[in-house]
Amino acid sequence: MHFSGVVLPDGGQRDLWVRDGRITFEPVPGTATVASDGFLVPGLVDAHCHPGIGVHGPSTVEEAVANALADRDAGTLLIRDCGQPIDTRPLQARADLPRIIRAGRHLALPKRYIPGLGIELGSPEELPAAVAEQAADGDGWVKLVGDWIDRSVGDLAPLWPDDVLAEAVKVAHEAGARVTAHVFGEDALPGLIAAGIDCLEHGTGLSPELLAELARRRIALVPTLINIDNFPGIADKAGRYPRYAAHMRALHAGVADMVSSALQAGVPVYAGSDAGGMIAHGRLVDEIEALWRAGMSREQALGAASWAAREWLGHPGIAEGAPADFLVFDGDPREDLAVLRTPRHIVLRGALVG
Repeated sequence: MHFSGVVLPDGGQRDLWVRDGRITFEPVPGTATVASDGFLVPGLVDAHCHPGIGVHGPSTVEEAVANALADRDAGTLLIRDCGQPIDTRPLQARADLPRIIRAGRHLALPKRYIPGLGIELGSPEELPAAVAEQAADGDGWVKLVGDWIDRSVGDLAPLWPDDVLAEAVKVAHEAGARVTAHVFGEDALPGLIAAGIDCLEHGTGLSPELLAELARRRIALVPTLINIDNFPGIADKAGRYPRYAAHMRALHAGVADMVSSALQAGVPVYAGSDAGGMIAHGRLVDEIEALWRAGMSREQALGAASWAAREWLGHPGIAEGAPADFLVFDGDPREDLAVLRTPRHIVLRGALVG
């Protein structure tokens, strides 16, 4: 196949060809022209997505396929799964589904996370060994639950002692894996950061001082803003725990300022929808627009879900020899993010899938 258009992020008009599932800028004789104009964008990246989770909890493989198709049809061609309760290797085997970077199972403690989604360890001291198992089973990422409501105190609280965290992250790094953590509140953050964690999910309790430390250490942040919008509803249902409810409302009220401060500090911020459970699949563009409203330029917000995220995760964009995973749009998404909702063509693994 032959395509011609403005290639992002460089912004130059170029011709490219797809041959044997890969991109080349060298002409390929006898190829059909699919698009002679438009804007060519590296496939979108959902850096926090759960194909194996649906509104009722763990999905069947068939439901997970439907979730992944909804993400793909909205332009997501690469998913960092951020924890799955089921084995999604069957999805990875399908050429028509987005590429998936598996992070294995969430690691938590009893009654300290959503029931049925994670592995509940018997004690915090078991964390390093569990991390080693998940590092060996995943695709280079391990997912921790950093904090959750502790009903004995009626509020968010850390799950792991600082020394255990440090050992667990060390184990993951020695195995060649990176570590990310779900974290809403403030108290778990210093221990996670000091342990050498690679990424934080949500991060609503981050202070300016901690954001400066994230920037210094190049710790990534995936704020999942469209999921944070659920905090007031969660608080409304937490009548038995008024301290927790008030905390969740306060975190929601401050998230826009937190993300704005993160950007000003130079923290690497990426787009993740947190699809699965409370967020429907296929909503990544909503998250891109939310990042723009939080202070990113349109081009930065697009990059956070495309070429910049791909570089972070080790997947190329539109480049010579790269896998042919890209989108074609009629308009320029750097001028209007709404353009992202209607791709003219979706190319995945060198095939037209939309």
